[in-house]
Parts: sequence; C-alpha cells; structure tokens
Amino acid sequence: MAGCVSACATCVVNRAALERLGIRTGKWDYLVALAGNPNTGKSTVFNALTGLRQHTGNWPGKTITRAEGAFTQGELRYKVVDLPGTYSLDAEANDEQVTTTFLRDARPDVTVVVADATALERNLLLLLQILSLTRKVVVAVNLVDEARATGIEIDTAGLQAALGVPVVPMAARWGKGLDELRAAVERVAADETLPPWTGAPLPETEQLYARASDIAAAHTRRGEPAAQIRWREGLDWLLTSRWTAFPLMALMLGFVLWLTIVGSNVPSSALATLLVDNLHPLLKGAADAFMPGWLSGLLIDGCYLAMAWVISVMLPPMAIFFPLFTLLEDLGYLPRVAFNLDGVLSRCGAHGKQSLTMAMGFGCNAAGIIATRIIESPRERLVAILTNNFSLCNGRWPTQILIATIFIGAAVPSAWSGLAATGAVLAVALLGVLLTFGASWLLSRTLLKGETSSFHLEIPPLRRPKVLQVLYTSLIDRTLFVLWRAVVFALPAGAVIWGISNIDIANQSLAHWTVLGLDPIAWWLGLNGVILLAYIIAIPANEIVIPTILMLTVMVTGFSIDGAAGAGVMFETDEGASLRALLDAGGWTLLTAISLMLFSLCHNPCSTTLYTIYKETGSARWTFWAAALPLAAGVLFCGLLAAAWRIAT
Repeated sequence: MAGCVSACATCVVNRAALERLGIRTGKWDYLVALAGNPNTGKSTVFNALTGLRQHTGNWPGKTITRAEGAFTQGELRYKVVDLPGTYSLDAEANDEQVTTTFLRDARPDVTVVVADATALERNLLLLLQILSLTRKVVVAVNLVDEARATGIEIDTAGLQAALGVPVVPMAARWGKGLDELRAAVERVAADETLPPWTGAPLPETEQLYARASDIAAAHTRRGEPAAQIRWREGLDWLLTSRWTAFPLMALMLGFVLWLTIVGSNVPSSALATLLVDNLHPLLKGAADAFMPGWLSGLLIDGCYLAMAWVISVMLPPMAIFFPLFTLLEDLGYLPRVAFNLDGVLSRCGAHGKQSLTMAMGFGCNAAGIIATRIIESPRERLVAILTNNFSLCNGRWPTQILIATIFIGAAVPSAWSGLAATGAVLAVALLGVLLTFGASWLLSRTLLKGETSSFHLEIPPLRRPKVLQVLYTSLIDRTLFVLWRAVVFALPAGAVIWGISNIDIANQSLAHWTVLGLDPIAWWLGLNGVILLAYIIAIPANEIVIPTILMLTVMVTGFSIDGAAGAGVMFETDEGASLRALLDAGGWTLLTAISLMLFSLCHNPCSTTLYTIYKETGSARWTFWAAALPLAAGVLFCGLLAAAWRIAT
C-alpha cells in the first residue's frame, strides 16, 4: 500500500512535512491534494467529495484558511486537502505560495487539478506546471454544463491522450462526474508504475503558455451560445455599467437590510419571550432556592440575562443576513460589487477586495475581519481591518432602528414616519461606507503608506445558487461561529452590569455615581452619562446597549415602566410610547437621538471584533488603532453636531 499508513521512507517524509504544515496525520491510506485556479469550482468539488467530514484551520504562520476532509472509495480512506486557488506555482502571493510549498514538501499521493471548461487555456498553465513535478495527477474539467451553454465543447478523450493522465468531465454543483472522479483517484493512487515525484525545476513559463495554447486549441470547439447566455450578458451590463451599477447596489443593500430588519422582528421577539420572559423567572426562582441572593443575581440577572439578550437580538438578524450575503456570493453578484468599487477603493489607496469584506461587516465586523484574508497585500489587508468597523454590524441595528423609529419618525407627520425612520437608518449605513473610503484614504497616506497592488479580478458567470449549501455555509460556518464568540464575551459583561448596579457607595450605586461623573463629558457630545456608561459596559457585545440604557435610565430617574425588574436587570419593551416617556424623563432630545445614531456607527469595536483583530494581526498596536480610529471619528462628529445644534437653536 503506497499510502501513509505504511512505514515506507516516502511516507515518513510525507508525515513529517505534513506535521510542519499543520495537517493532522490521522489514519488514512492516501493523501489527495486539490489544486486549481480561483473560481473553477474547486471548493464545490471538495465539498461534494468530503460531505460534512471536514476540518478547517490556518496554515502555520499565515492567516489563510485551509480545509481538510476525507472520503472512502472501496475499503480505502482518502484524506483530501483543499489548497488555496492559484494561477501559477511561481506566484508570490501568500495563499499561492502555500499551494507551491504543500505540493513540493508534502508530496501527495494524488493531485486533483480542477480546471474550468469555459477557460481551459488559462487553467492549463498550472496543470502543466504540476505535471512537471508529478505524474500522479487527475484532471477534473469542471463546469462543462456552463461551457456547453456558451457554445464550448471539450474533447476530454483527446485531452486525456495529449496529457497522459486521467481527465474527468464534471458539473460538480449538480454532482455529475463525482463517481468517475473518485474512481480515477483510486486508479492513480494505486498505480505504482507512475513516478510520484520528479523533483525537476519548473519549465520556463513562456514555453508552458505556448503548449497550453496549443493543447486548448486542439481540444476545444466553439459554437453559438445559448439564449440564456445572451440574457446573462445583458444583466451583467446592468450590474456593472457606470450608470446603473451604483443605484442597483444601493437598492440591493437597502433590500437586504430591510429584509433582515423586518424578517428578524418575529423570531427575535419569540426568542426574547422564551429566554427572558419565561426562562429567566424559572431560573431565578430555582437559583434563589439554592444559593445566596447576591450569587443568584450575579449569575441569573447578570450573566444569563446578558447572554439571553445577545442570543435573542443577534441570532435572528445573522440567520437572515448571512444566508442572503452567501446567496449573493454564490450567485456571482459580489465579484461584480468588487469590480464596481475597485476604482473608488484604488483612489483611496485600498484594495478592490475590501468591498467584499466591507459588505461582510454589515452582518458582523468580526466576520468581516476574518474575510480580509482574501486580500494578499499585508498593507491593504490592514487598511481593510482598521476600517471594517464603519460597516454597521447587526449588533448595532437594534439601536439604529429603535431610536430612528421613536425620534426621527415622530419628528414628521405620521404618514411619513416609517419612511423617515428607514431613510435615517439607511443614511447612517451609507455614511459608514463613505467613512470607510475616507479612512482608507487617510490611512494609506499616513500610517500605512504604500502603492496600491494590482488586483486581478476574475468575474465568474452568474449562476443559480445552491440553497442548501448556502444555508449550511452561512448558518454553521458563519452565524454560529460568530454567535459563540459574542456569547462568551457577553457573560462577563452581564456580571459587570449587575455588579455596578448593586454595589452601593454613600447610598447610591456605583453605576449612579459613574453616570453623574460621565454626564459633563457626554454633554459636549450631545449624549448623556447613561449612554456613555452603557457603551463602556457593552464593549463585549453591542447587542446589550439598548437594554442597558433602559435599565440605567430607570435606575437614575426612578421612572416606572412595565418590564423593569430591578437594579442591574436588563429589560426591553415593544411599547414605543412608554419608551419615549422614559427617555424624555432621562432628558433626551432629538439631538440626543441623532448623536446616539452617529455614535453607534462611530465607536470602538466590540470585544469580539477586537479579539479577532488581534488574532488576525498578531499586534496590540494595530488592535489599538482599530479601536481608536472609529472612536475618534465618533467623538469628532458628535462634538461638531452638538456645537452646531446648540448654536442654531
């Protein structure tokens, strides 16, 4: 057996190299590497081969995600490593170097090269380079269905004869060709007559280009594209034209935000009813029977209630936004967004791919920070990380929506209140986009000077998305991952909230004294001490800002409202009239409301995002700047607004 279960010298070398590369070395018979150009459907092939038997992690010393999985063919088990997409083995980008290093050092038993049938010539360069290193290769010519629709036919039998390795036609999105691919991998892995590794240097790129062109021309036939392709070309023009692209992007953003806001109301209310209204009293009663009152308050009224608010407020919007975002990604719209914004971002000294990470930040800034891994340039990746907090994450939407509804909507005739509130929230979100551009321009000319790197953007064709795969990717890989981090940080925040509200100094709680101390500072920003204290306490999770503001306002004013359960116990109510009366009692004005909406956009990231920034950059310095930049913007804008407002009135 040639696989890594045996004790042959080659396999010992493989195992040592794999351990250095951070690959888990469990029980499997053959190691399979999955390589290919970007946008060839390589990850789709990987998901189809491995199903749910996957493991993700980072390559050692890099912030590039790797995926590992396995499949069984007959009685043998094959470990599959999905390598980062690359156009060439002599490329210099971080993720592309990972592919080259893995193939040279780990020396997999089989390398599956996934090629795009619609652009065979371009894909053949990488294939020919890999064939110069090892003959244990299987070529998966993917997207043959899309090629056929564009009038392209690939002679796979002739291509196989020309290359001397198995060639499998595939439409991996629909599961076509998978059985043939597994069988080909099995044959090549067991063929001991094939040299597993040549160790030869790579041939000259010019020679390979010429050969790739000849092979592609000999085995590709072109005809008339189908009617649906011509329709897609017309849609592409609308999505990328200088006249229609930006209005359509604004409409798409507005639709996604509207659907997220409206769609999350019912499930969020249901979760709050379950976790806060029903389960909290039960847990509180049980805890009071078995532990001292202070410990019961700390754990149930503090830690549990903070966690419950984070889940009820954060989970429904993420469960809607992330699938919508992934749907647009799977459809092929997001690369077109990157194309549209590339010119603007380039003039700001940023990378075109920052548009994708910025869009991801509208769901969660921590997820947006992780998404910056797609940017190859370290300088431009830092620009994207430092400015991502200007994307209004879902944890801040409840604040924006509530304040806009109560104050902005009430400032216009009732017939226009809903439209005014929606327009105000959208205006804040678009302001965040403008601030992203402005901050990127400033950083690229101060802290992060440098030339803008070239951006090779391949726009894939518009495709029908796979809904089940979208749901799995967005809910499991994104929503639950981010939610878990938020819950971990919300627990100590809840303890702090309860503690400062129940520890008295001179007959007043610590929270009350802190509010009084912060009031003079907050006045200059058009805010009040309650709001500033709420944002300090809510650094672990923005989702608890509104419940904390309401709780502190009741405590400071003594105003009675249904749902308030006691000092340090967060609450929320859907009754707009009661909330307006409470906030009016706390001294709120229209200036306070607008200033809060601005400060909600421009303040330091939550602790989940800060932790993610530190993990991604490995630098306390850049984590500090990621917190200081938006906070400075918030102080500046709120201060200027408050001064102008008071002068005008």
